[in-house]
Amino acid sequence: MESEIQLLWLGVILYVLAGSLAIVGVVMGKRPEKTILTLLWAGLLVHGISIGLRWVRLEHGPYLTMFEILSSNIFSLLLVFSLAYWRFRAIRPIAAVVLPIMFIMMGWLMLSNPLPGHLPPTYDTTWLVIHIMFGKVFLGAVLVAVGMACVVLLRRAGLWEQKFTRLPDDRRLDDLAYRFMALGFIFDTLMLVAGAIWAQDAWGRYWAWDPLETWSFVTWVVLGFALHLRVTLKPAPVRGAVLILAVFCLAFVTFFGIPFVSKVPHQGAI
Repeated sequence: MESEIQLLWLGVILYVLAGSLAIVGVVMGKRPEKTILTLLWAGLLVHGISIGLRWVRLEHGPYLTMFEILSSNIFSLLLVFSLAYWRFRAIRPIAAVVLPIMFIMMGWLMLSNPLPGHLPPTYDTTWLVIHIMFGKVFLGAVLVAVGMACVVLLRRAGLWEQKFTRLPDDRRLDDLAYRFMALGFIFDTLMLVAGAIWAQDAWGRYWAWDPLETWSFVTWVVLGFALHLRVTLKPAPVRGAVLILAVFCLAFVTFFGIPFVSKVPHQGAI
């Protein structure tokens, strides 16, 4: 267990270095993008090894305790963001916004109890893993959109406006952000479908409107509403950015808030 924690700490340090360099790069007008990407990939490598070692030791995936949920979500969110950072060079400065958001989750992770939890029989199924994987891609895609939405809002507020001149204009950012939101909607839908199949396999029912299912459905509806509004009414980029943040906040509460208060079998964190 000690080696797992040490690798996790090393990964977090590499993430923090990448985020700090991204902030310094925006403030100073520098472009340390290759270094940032290298630090992110290195952090993901050692973090992934840490998760793998724990998985082998406990013989179950990282989805039981809040420590495991936070660790695996930090990994998956940064993996999705790193792929977007590598593929879409025009949006790379948003790392100065996205990575500080991840710092909050990293701090929470380090304060969480790393002791293992108990694996219920209902969690020992492939459909749970599929359900979780879809959810991670969904949240990662929305996180990338959040980075662009935050830049739009910062520009409108007159904060760091000159520091983000290398990014596309607000309308282009809005369009690209909603492409990621559409990707997130696809995987959110797949997450709900896979979750229903898992629920049928585990408890003999597809849906029961328990707190986690209800909040997941509300998030899906709000995301669908945001996409529908974007296509039909084409709101200004600022309003679109607010909708993106609303979806992310709902998803964040669903992933990391409801597990604390839900007492039903489908509680999210054991």
